[in-house]
Amino acid sequence: MGRIHCFQQEKHRKEKPMRRVSGLAGIVLISVLLSGCFFTKVVSAPMRVVGGVASIVPVVGEKMHDSIDSAADAVDKAPL
Repeated sequence: MGRIHCFQQEKHRKEKPMRRVSGLAGIVLISVLLSGCFFTKVVSAPMRVVGGVASIVPVVGEKMHDSIDSAADAVDKAPL
């Protein structure tokens, strides 16, 4: 009985460093993905899609598209 218990403790002890490494890797991945350039593209891409759809509307569509596009350009230039 003592050998099985010792083996289980050893196995559990080996799993903890992997959890730490995977947690650290997750934190690094999130920080890279939310860096300035990627974050502004995530925000500005839906704005550009809405502007493209708005340009279909007769008469005011082109003005809406231009204003949304200029707002998306401002988001892209934001210093993050």
